[in-house]
Amino acid sequence: MDRDTPTTPAPQPSVWRWILGFLMVGACWGLTTPFMRRAALNYTPPARPSLTDPNNSWLKRKALGIWYAVIGTLSRPAYAVPFLLNVTGSIWFFILIGQAELSLTVPITNSLAFLFTVLGEWWAEKKIISRDTWIGMGFVLAGIALCVQAKS
Repeated sequence: MDRDTPTTPAPQPSVWRWILGFLMVGACWGLTTPFMRRAALNYTPPARPSLTDPNNSWLKRKALGIWYAVIGTLSRPAYAVPFLLNVTGSIWFFILIGQAELSLTVPITNSLAFLFTVLGEWWAEKKIISRDTWIGMGFVLAGIALCVQAKS
């Protein structure tokens, strides 16, 4: 391309696409966390003789213990499905930070993840959302609005 040829910048997505992207990342991170925790707490690992075999070194027993824990939890749909959705949110996040302003993307997505975690605990664990938590969630939303307003 010739240096004298003007380049036109790529068109920016609409505000609604940014909002949808932020909400998707926040939901994938926040809603899935209580479900992953519940699946991990409900997981009872099977007995593995290699983990208690005195002929194996301490390091080998620890490495096998980690391996069996990872395989055991990821092989259960109750853990694997929310985990994959959570990782999908991370992929969307990296796409967003490549296009959106970093100083907005990070606080917005993390704040939304907090809000969705509260909702996920209500949904997955039937936790009651207290009045103080609702007030805190309102402050988080107000903080997001202030960050966006400051960048406008």
